[in-house]
Amino acid sequence: MIAKSTKDFQNKVLKKMTFSAYPKENYILYTNKKQKYLGYFIKYSRNGYYDFGIGDYTIPTDFSLYFEHSEELIRFGTVYSGETQFKIENNPISSFTPSSFFVNEKDLKGKQSWKKGQHFHGAEITIYKKYFDEVILSNFPKALDFHGFITNFTYHYLPIEVTAIIQNLRSRGEKGQLTSLYLESKILECIALIGAEIQSSPENVFTNQLNYGDIKIGKNRTVTLTSSDVNAIQKAHDILSKEFCNPPTINALSKMVFLNEQKLKAGFSARYHMSINQYTTSLKMALAENLLSTTELSIDEIAKKIGYNHSGNFIKMFKKVHGKTPLSFRKLKS
Repeated sequence: MIAKSTKDFQNKVLKKMTFSAYPKENYILYTNKKQKYLGYFIKYSRNGYYDFGIGDYTIPTDFSLYFEHSEELIRFGTVYSGETQFKIENNPISSFTPSSFFVNEKDLKGKQSWKKGQHFHGAEITIYKKYFDEVILSNFPKALDFHGFITNFTYHYLPIEVTAIIQNLRSRGEKGQLTSLYLESKILECIALIGAEIQSSPENVFTNQLNYGDIKIGKNRTVTLTSSDVNAIQKAHDILSKEFCNPPTINALSKMVFLNEQKLKAGFSARYHMSINQYTTSLKMALAENLLSTTELSIDEIAKKIGYNHSGNFIKMFKKVHGKTPLSFRKLKS
């Protein structure tokens, strides 16, 4: 079973979920009315231009889907809970975990798998190249370079204002209070904010992920990674993805994956376009965003939950990454 387009892939997933479509005034609700505990998927769309999806559901059975399509699109959003494995052709197995994400897709081919009983909750915006060409670039040619991102690579970061917009859209969408005009205005605002952050400075996590080049160790030495090295780096990435709140030291991590520290650090930066510390920090900040938006936990409680012994260090890092304090971010969602 191979999905030949994004729409085909989505329909196949919904079929596996045993969901039926129930069209509303300006969105479609997908659910199983006989098994309401499985949850739902809500889809707002302007056909061929963009989609906004909200999912809160539980997987009813193990399944996998193959995909192969030539579409060009950008997807970004937030996974609040849940994890799914996927493999893009010629790349190691990766996974979506609770975090913000941004992906530029083109000529995508691979496989994605789900496990029975896993619960997923998230929201994402999909923008097709047609919308960029006909609406954005024709009116705002310098807004955002569609081809300025690494193709088929998942950035685990979004500007804080964008995550706040997605939180707001999700809240309105789940209540059926999201109009087409409001949605499109917010999608354009997201594009403007992402473009502005990229152009503003190279000194932020999102922009740093765009800078990549030769694999270097020191000033003048380069290194070639073998397939064994790449697998070790992927293993390190998986370990950090699961233990980012209390990650192992570089020394301990290198021993766990049987790769020397220099090659691990250089290889990780080359493959994932950020340092090991930047990666774990980005996941911590994404989890912090979710907790600030979806719980009433105090700043001190959130700091401890994501691995900071002192809330002052958490506040300082959150502000360094996002330009706002955690408390200021929490007020954005209200």
